[in-house]
Amino acid sequence: MSGVQLPRRFARYAVAALGAAAVTVVMSGCATSPPASATPSTLQVVAAENFWGSLAGQLGGSHAHVTSIINKPGADPHDYEPTAADAIRLARAQLAIVNGIGYDGWASKLIAANPVPHRDVISVGDVVGARPGDNPHRWYSPGDVQTVISAITSAYKQLDPADATYFDQQKQTVLTQNLKSYFDTIATIKSRYAGTPVGASESVFTPLAQALGLRLLTPRSFLDATSEGSDPTAADKTLVDQQIQQRQIKVYVYNSQNATPDVQAQVSAARRAGIAITTISETLTPAGASFQDWQVRELTGLQQALAQATGA
Repeated sequence: MSGVQLPRRFARYAVAALGAAAVTVVMSGCATSPPASATPSTLQVVAAENFWGSLAGQLGGSHAHVTSIINKPGADPHDYEPTAADAIRLARAQLAIVNGIGYDGWASKLIAANPVPHRDVISVGDVVGARPGDNPHRWYSPGDVQTVISAITSAYKQLDPADATYFDQQKQTVLTQNLKSYFDTIATIKSRYAGTPVGASESVFTPLAQALGLRLLTPRSFLDATSEGSDPTAADKTLVDQQIQQRQIKVYVYNSQNATPDVQAQVSAARRAGIAITTISETLTPAGASFQDWQVRELTGLQQALAQATGA
Protein backbone atom coordinates (compact mmCIF):
# COMPACT_ATOMS: atom_id res chain seq x y z
CA MET A 1 0.00 0.00 0.00
CA SER A 2 2.71 2.52 -0.61
CA GLY A 3 4.75 4.43 -3.11
CA VAL A 4 7.78 2.24 -2.45
CA GLN A 5 8.60 -1.37 -3.18
CA LEU A 6 6.71 -2.73 -0.18
CA PRO A 7 9.32 -4.90 1.54
CA ARG A 8 7.07 -5.79 4.47
CA ARG A 9 4.72 -7.87 2.46
CA PHE A 10 6.98 -9.39 -0.15
CA ALA A 11 9.08 -10.78 2.67
CA ARG A 12 6.12 -12.94 3.56
CA TYR A 13 5.73 -14.35 0.06
CA ALA A 14 6.12 -18.11 0.06
CA VAL A 15 8.60 -19.17 -2.61
CA ALA A 16 7.62 -22.77 -2.04
CA ALA A 17 4.03 -21.98 -3.01
CA LEU A 18 5.22 -20.51 -6.29
CA GLY A 19 7.32 -23.54 -7.06
CA ALA A 20 4.50 -25.93 -6.24
CA ALA A 21 2.09 -23.96 -8.40
CA ALA A 22 4.50 -23.97 -11.33
CA VAL A 23 5.04 -27.70 -11.07
CA THR A 24 1.29 -28.29 -10.97
CA VAL A 25 0.82 -26.33 -14.18
CA VAL A 26 3.53 -28.27 -15.97
CA MET A 27 2.09 -31.60 -14.84
CA SER A 28 -1.54 -30.75 -15.49
CA GLY A 29 -1.31 -31.37 -19.23
CA CYS A 30 -4.21 -28.96 -19.82
CA ALA A 31 -2.75 -25.58 -18.98
CA THR A 32 -3.91 -23.96 -22.19
CA SER A 33 -7.43 -25.39 -22.33
CA PRO A 34 -10.26 -22.92 -21.59
CA PRO A 35 -12.35 -23.20 -18.43
CA ALA A 36 -15.56 -25.13 -18.80
CA SER A 37 -17.69 -22.03 -18.09
CA ALA A 38 -16.47 -20.20 -21.20
CA THR A 39 -17.21 -20.77 -24.86
CA PRO A 40 -14.32 -21.59 -27.22
CA SER A 41 -14.64 -18.19 -28.95
CA THR A 42 -14.45 -16.22 -25.71
CA LEU A 43 -11.16 -14.58 -24.76
CA GLN A 44 -9.71 -15.99 -21.54
CA VAL A 45 -8.62 -13.15 -19.25
CA VAL A 46 -7.16 -13.27 -15.75
CA ALA A 47 -6.67 -10.16 -13.61
CA ALA A 48 -4.59 -10.26 -10.48
CA GLU A 49 -7.00 -7.86 -8.73
CA ASN A 50 -10.75 -7.40 -9.02
CA PHE A 51 -10.66 -3.64 -9.58
CA TRP A 52 -8.90 -4.20 -12.90
CA GLY A 53 -10.92 -7.36 -13.47
CA SER A 54 -14.19 -5.44 -13.19
CA LEU A 55 -13.14 -3.03 -15.91
CA ALA A 56 -11.78 -5.84 -18.08
CA GLY A 57 -15.09 -7.68 -17.81
CA GLN A 58 -17.09 -4.63 -18.83
CA LEU A 59 -14.77 -3.94 -21.76
CA GLY A 60 -14.86 -7.53 -22.94
CA GLY A 61 -18.61 -7.99 -22.61
CA SER A 62 -19.83 -11.28 -24.04
CA HIS A 63 -16.53 -11.79 -25.86
CA ALA A 64 -14.31 -12.15 -22.79
CA HIS A 65 -14.38 -14.42 -19.76
CA VAL A 66 -12.62 -12.58 -16.94
CA THR A 67 -11.44 -14.12 -13.67
CA SER A 68 -9.96 -12.08 -10.82
CA ILE A 69 -7.57 -13.82 -8.44
CA ILE A 70 -7.97 -11.26 -5.65
CA ASN A 71 -11.76 -11.08 -5.44
CA LYS A 72 -12.56 -10.86 -1.73
CA PRO A 73 -12.48 -7.63 0.30
CA GLY A 74 -10.41 -9.23 3.05
CA ALA A 75 -7.60 -10.40 0.75
CA ASP A 76 -4.42 -8.35 0.64
CA PRO A 77 -2.80 -8.21 -2.83
CA HIS A 78 0.57 -7.33 -1.30
CA ASP A 79 1.15 -10.50 0.68
CA TYR A 80 -1.17 -12.87 -1.13
CA GLU A 81 0.23 -16.38 -1.39
CA PRO A 82 -0.72 -17.87 -4.78
CA THR A 83 -2.07 -21.37 -5.16
CA ALA A 84 -1.59 -24.00 -7.83
CA ALA A 85 -5.04 -23.07 -9.15
CA ASP A 86 -3.87 -19.48 -9.62
CA ALA A 87 -0.89 -20.67 -11.63
CA ILE A 88 -3.17 -22.76 -13.83
CA ARG A 89 -5.49 -19.81 -14.42
CA LEU A 90 -2.62 -17.60 -15.49
CA ALA A 91 -1.19 -20.32 -17.72
CA ARG A 92 -4.55 -20.73 -19.48
CA ALA A 93 -5.08 -16.99 -19.95
CA GLN A 94 -4.82 -15.33 -23.31
CA LEU A 95 -4.50 -12.02 -21.48
CA ALA A 96 -3.15 -11.49 -17.97
CA ILE A 97 -3.54 -8.14 -16.20
CA VAL A 98 -1.27 -7.32 -13.28
CA ASN A 99 -0.81 -4.06 -11.42
CA GLY A 100 2.97 -4.08 -11.19
CA ILE A 101 5.00 -1.29 -9.50
CA GLY A 102 5.91 -3.67 -6.69
CA TYR A 103 2.28 -4.25 -5.74
CA ASP A 104 1.56 -7.84 -6.81
CA GLY A 105 4.96 -9.36 -7.42
CA TRP A 106 3.57 -12.84 -6.84
CA ALA A 107 1.54 -12.57 -10.06
CA SER A 108 4.50 -11.49 -12.16
CA LYS A 109 6.55 -14.33 -10.68
CA LEU A 110 3.89 -16.88 -11.59
CA ILE A 111 3.74 -15.55 -15.14
CA ALA A 112 7.53 -15.64 -15.49
CA ALA A 113 7.72 -19.15 -14.05
CA ASN A 114 5.16 -20.45 -16.54
CA PRO A 115 5.84 -18.89 -19.95
CA VAL A 116 2.96 -19.54 -22.34
CA PRO A 117 3.08 -18.81 -26.08
CA HIS A 118 0.58 -16.25 -27.37
CA ARG A 119 -0.36 -14.95 -23.91
CA ASP A 120 -0.42 -11.17 -23.65
CA VAL A 121 0.40 -9.48 -20.36
CA ILE A 122 -0.67 -5.99 -19.35
CA SER A 123 1.32 -4.52 -16.48
CA VAL A 124 -0.47 -1.38 -15.36
CA GLY A 125 2.74 0.20 -14.11
CA ASP A 126 4.31 -0.12 -17.55
CA VAL A 127 1.17 1.12 -19.31
CA VAL A 128 0.97 4.32 -17.24
CA GLY A 129 4.73 4.94 -17.28
CA ALA A 130 5.30 4.42 -13.57
CA ARG A 131 8.82 4.02 -12.24
CA PRO A 132 10.09 1.81 -9.42
CA GLY A 133 9.19 3.47 -6.16
CA ASP A 134 6.15 5.28 -7.56
CA ASN A 135 2.81 4.96 -5.83
CA PRO A 136 1.33 1.66 -7.05
CA HIS A 137 -2.34 2.48 -6.37
CA ARG A 138 -3.06 3.53 -9.95
CA TRP A 139 -6.75 2.53 -9.86
CA TYR A 140 -7.25 5.63 -7.68
CA SER A 141 -5.95 7.82 -10.52
CA PRO A 142 -8.81 8.61 -12.95
CA GLY A 143 -6.36 9.47 -15.73
CA ASP A 144 -4.55 6.17 -15.33
CA VAL A 145 -7.86 4.32 -15.28
CA GLN A 146 -8.62 5.73 -18.73
CA THR A 147 -5.14 4.76 -19.95
CA VAL A 148 -5.61 1.19 -18.74
CA ILE A 149 -9.05 1.01 -20.36
CA SER A 150 -7.43 1.91 -23.69
CA ALA A 151 -4.68 -0.67 -23.15
CA ILE A 152 -7.14 -3.46 -22.40
CA THR A 153 -9.23 -2.58 -25.44
CA SER A 154 -6.14 -2.62 -27.66
CA ALA A 155 -5.15 -6.02 -26.30
CA TYR A 156 -8.62 -7.42 -26.99
CA LYS A 157 -8.52 -6.14 -30.57
CA GLN A 158 -5.10 -7.70 -31.16
CA LEU A 159 -6.22 -11.04 -29.74
CA ASP A 160 -9.53 -11.00 -31.60
CA PRO A 161 -9.24 -8.63 -34.58
CA ALA A 162 -12.47 -9.91 -36.12
CA ASP A 163 -14.38 -8.33 -33.25
CA ALA A 164 -12.44 -5.05 -33.11
CA THR A 165 -15.56 -2.97 -33.76
CA TYR A 166 -17.35 -4.69 -30.88
CA PHE A 167 -14.51 -3.88 -28.48
CA ASP A 168 -14.42 -0.25 -29.61
CA GLN A 169 -18.14 -0.03 -28.90
CA GLN A 170 -17.65 -1.59 -25.47
CA LYS A 171 -14.98 0.97 -24.67
CA GLN A 172 -17.28 3.83 -25.58
CA THR A 173 -20.06 2.36 -23.48
CA VAL A 174 -17.77 1.98 -20.49
CA LEU A 175 -16.40 5.53 -20.75
CA THR A 176 -19.61 7.38 -21.59
CA GLN A 177 -22.21 5.33 -19.74
CA ASN A 178 -20.82 2.90 -17.16
CA LEU A 179 -18.26 5.35 -15.75
CA LYS A 180 -20.22 8.56 -16.37
CA SER A 181 -21.20 9.04 -12.73
CA TYR A 182 -17.61 8.27 -11.69
CA PHE A 183 -16.11 10.95 -13.92
CA ASP A 184 -18.92 13.43 -13.19
CA THR A 185 -18.45 13.09 -9.43
CA ILE A 186 -14.71 13.59 -9.76
CA ALA A 187 -15.26 16.75 -11.80
CA THR A 188 -17.78 18.10 -9.29
CA ILE A 189 -15.50 17.54 -6.30
CA LYS A 190 -12.55 19.12 -8.06
CA SER A 191 -14.52 22.19 -9.12
CA ARG A 192 -15.92 22.78 -5.63
CA TYR A 193 -13.17 21.69 -3.27
CA ALA A 194 -9.79 21.96 -5.02
CA GLY A 195 -7.21 23.33 -2.61
CA THR A 196 -8.97 22.06 0.52
CA PRO A 197 -6.43 20.77 3.07
CA VAL A 198 -6.97 17.12 3.98
CA GLY A 199 -5.16 14.36 5.83
CA ALA A 200 -4.96 10.61 5.22
CA SER A 201 -3.82 7.45 6.91
CA GLU A 202 -1.80 6.05 4.00
CA SER A 203 -0.70 6.46 0.41
CA VAL A 204 -3.61 4.59 -1.20
CA PHE A 205 -5.45 7.95 -1.16
CA THR A 206 -2.65 9.99 -2.72
CA PRO A 207 -3.47 9.53 -6.44
CA LEU A 208 -7.11 10.43 -5.86
CA ALA A 209 -6.23 13.47 -3.76
CA GLN A 210 -3.98 14.68 -6.56
CA ALA A 211 -6.67 14.11 -9.20
CA LEU A 212 -9.23 16.03 -7.14
CA GLY A 213 -6.86 18.93 -6.49
CA LEU A 214 -7.03 18.44 -2.73
CA ARG A 215 -4.10 19.62 -0.63
CA LEU A 216 -2.87 16.48 1.14
CA LEU A 217 -0.89 17.73 4.14
CA THR A 218 0.11 14.37 5.61
CA PRO A 219 3.83 13.78 4.91
CA ARG A 220 4.53 11.18 2.24
CA SER A 221 6.95 9.43 4.60
CA PHE A 222 4.12 8.97 7.11
CA LEU A 223 1.72 7.71 4.43
CA ASP A 224 4.29 5.24 3.12
CA ALA A 225 5.22 3.96 6.58
CA THR A 226 1.61 3.22 7.46
CA SER A 227 1.09 1.54 4.11
CA GLU A 228 4.15 -0.66 4.59
CA GLY A 229 3.21 -1.66 8.12
CA SER A 230 6.23 0.07 9.64
CA ASP A 231 6.34 2.74 12.34
CA PRO A 232 6.33 6.36 11.20
CA THR A 233 9.06 8.52 12.64
CA ALA A 234 8.42 10.39 15.87
CA ALA A 235 8.67 13.68 13.95
CA ASP A 236 6.03 12.56 11.44
CA LYS A 237 3.73 11.38 14.22
CA THR A 238 4.06 14.69 16.00
CA LEU A 239 3.33 16.62 12.80
CA VAL A 240 0.24 14.59 11.99
CA ASP A 241 -1.03 14.92 15.56
CA GLN A 242 -0.59 18.69 15.33
CA GLN A 243 -2.42 18.83 12.03
CA ILE A 244 -5.38 17.11 13.67
CA GLN A 245 -5.33 18.90 17.02
CA GLN A 246 -4.94 22.30 15.43
CA ARG A 247 -7.57 21.54 12.78
CA GLN A 248 -5.15 22.26 9.95
CA ILE A 249 -7.00 19.65 7.88
CA LYS A 250 -10.69 19.74 6.98
CA VAL A 251 -11.19 16.02 6.30
CA TYR A 252 -9.38 12.88 7.42
CA VAL A 253 -9.47 9.89 5.02
CA TYR A 254 -8.48 6.42 6.17
CA ASN A 255 -8.31 2.96 4.63
CA SER A 256 -10.99 0.87 6.34
CA GLN A 257 -9.10 -2.30 5.40
CA ASN A 258 -6.01 -1.20 7.33
CA ALA A 259 -7.41 0.38 10.48
CA THR A 260 -4.41 -0.29 12.73
CA PRO A 261 -4.45 0.87 16.37
CA ASP A 262 -2.46 3.97 15.37
CA VAL A 263 -4.96 4.77 12.61
CA GLN A 264 -7.86 4.24 15.00
CA ALA A 265 -6.22 6.64 17.43
CA GLN A 266 -5.96 9.25 14.67
CA VAL A 267 -9.61 8.75 13.76
CA SER A 268 -10.61 9.23 17.39
CA ALA A 269 -8.48 12.37 17.66
CA ALA A 270 -10.02 13.74 14.45
CA ARG A 271 -13.53 13.15 15.80
CA ARG A 272 -12.69 14.93 19.04
CA ALA A 273 -11.36 17.86 17.01
CA GLY A 274 -14.55 18.01 14.96
CA ILE A 275 -12.83 17.03 11.71
CA ALA A 276 -14.97 15.29 9.10
CA ILE A 277 -13.99 11.66 8.50
CA THR A 278 -14.52 9.36 5.53
CA THR A 279 -13.19 5.98 4.46
CA ILE A 280 -11.88 4.29 1.34
CA SER A 281 -10.79 0.70 0.81
CA GLU A 282 -7.84 -0.73 -1.04
CA THR A 283 -9.70 -3.41 -2.94
CA LEU A 284 -13.16 -3.51 -4.47
CA THR A 285 -15.95 -3.74 -1.89
CA PRO A 286 -18.40 -5.25 -1.43
CA ALA A 287 -17.55 -8.44 -3.25
CA GLY A 288 -19.26 -8.48 -6.61
CA ALA A 289 -19.62 -4.71 -6.90
CA SER A 290 -18.51 -3.01 -10.10
CA PHE A 291 -15.50 -0.71 -10.19
CA GLN A 292 -17.72 2.33 -10.71
CA ASP A 293 -20.23 1.49 -7.98
CA TRP A 294 -17.37 1.09 -5.50
CA GLN A 295 -15.61 4.28 -6.53
CA VAL A 296 -18.75 6.44 -6.74
CA ARG A 297 -19.80 5.32 -3.27
CA GLU A 298 -16.42 6.36 -1.86
CA LEU A 299 -16.37 9.62 -3.83
CA THR A 300 -19.85 10.47 -2.60
CA GLY A 301 -18.74 9.88 0.99
CA LEU A 302 -15.74 12.13 0.44
CA GLN A 303 -17.90 14.81 -1.17
CA GLN A 304 -20.28 14.76 1.80
CA ALA A 305 -17.35 15.04 4.23
CA LEU A 306 -15.93 18.00 2.30
CA ALA A 307 -19.33 19.69 2.22
CA GLN A 308 -19.71 19.18 5.95
CA ALA A 309 -16.24 20.54 6.63
CA THR A 310 -16.39 23.57 4.38
CA GLY A 311 -20.08 24.40 4.36
CA ALA A 312 -19.99 24.45 0.56
